This record gives sequence, structure tokens and C-alpha cells, in this order.
Amino acid sequence: MATPDIDYTQPDVQYFFDINKNRLKTRNAENFINRLGRENLNTLGNVSLLDIYLSKGRVVEPHYHQNASELVYCISGTARVSLINPFNNVITNVTIAPGQVANIPQGWWHWEVALEDSTHLLAIFDAPYPEYIFGSDILTKTPIEVLAHTYCLDPELLRKTLKPLDNQTIIIGPTDECVSEMHKRQAYPSYTNTTSHPHAAPQYQYPPQNNFNYGNR
Repeated sequence: MATPDIDYTQPDVQYFFDINKNRLKTRNAENFINRLGRENLNTLGNVSLLDIYLSKGRVVEPHYHQNASELVYCISGTARVSLINPFNNVITNVTIAPGQVANIPQGWWHWEVALEDSTHLLAIFDAPYPEYIFGSDILTKTPIEVLAHTYCLDPELLRKTLKPLDNQTIIIGPTDECVSEMHKRQAYPSYTNTTSHPHAAPQYQYPPQNNFNYGNR
């Protein structure tokens, strides 16, 4: 779709942009996201993208895009893309390798987990700038009292549980501090799929062993 309200005869028309110069999030040298939108390249139509680099076990935190669908293309490595169907509340898990894609409809809650180091994903959106609502923001911006009352939780325990988030938008998790602590305690999460895409393994654990090596992160 052509970009509306742009005069292609003007000298400020842009046909090139270096996405490496527009960082959305940096977790560390191996985990970061670059972004391209119409504010970077004014000839873009209804399209934008995120260039995502992840090491094994890192997660693009649960979130949704209220204004765009997302097509995730795997360039290198392997990733598990998980989404919740809002029509039946069923979780679908899709494993993608280089050359494979996963599609997330507009507004669906989803997340991506890198299953190996040097995973590189390209997320393409049908909007000139994808809007985001991240899980960490939902947890930290909703008053503790509201969560505690609504779900019958102990407010002090909840406050203690959420304190490590420290009102920050995580985007790429776990944080380096959390990874370091898990490594010291040899305590890692285990994920089990209850519903999977036909091309995805029906069950997996991450990490598979307690001696999993995060590397020098």
C-alpha cells in the first residue's frame, strides 16, 4: 500500500535506512532488537519490522500488538513461537527454523523463546508502527491492590514477587541478573506444552538439564 500524504518529488523523500542504528531494546551483546517504522523511512506503506537477536533461553516477553498482525520469519537458529487463541483460549506452540514462519493474528497474546544460541528472527507487521502492550507493564502498572483483590492474592507476597521487575518494561527476558541467579542456584524453568501445532514437538523442557550453560552472559 502506498504511503499516504507523501510528495515523492520533495528532497526529503527517503529510500534507505540502516536499521542497525535504531535500537528498540538491548539486553546485552547477544540479545537485542532493532526496529524499522515509517518514522525512520517515510516511503514505507503499512509495513514495519523488528530485527530480533536472541541467545538460547531468552524470551521476547508475552505481549500483544493491538494494531497489527505479526509474521515471524526465522533467519538463523530455532525459536518457539507461542500464541493464545482468544476465541477458545487454546495455546498453540510453533517451532520455527531457518526459512520457516509463524503468523500471529492482530491482538493475540504471544511470546517467542530462542531454543538455541544465535537465533535471529525478523518480525514483520502490517502497520507502519506496531503498538505494544507488554506483560511486564500489565503486571507492574496494574495496582497491587487491584490484582490482590481480584484474584484473592496476598498483597505483600505479590508485591515481593513483582519487585524484581522494578516497574521496568522487560521486552527481552530473563534479565541478566535473573540468569546469573538461576545459574548459581541451578534452578531453571520447565515448560510443558498442552497444545501444539502439528509441526511442533508435543512436549519440551527448557533447559533440558540442570547443568545447562548460559555462556558468558
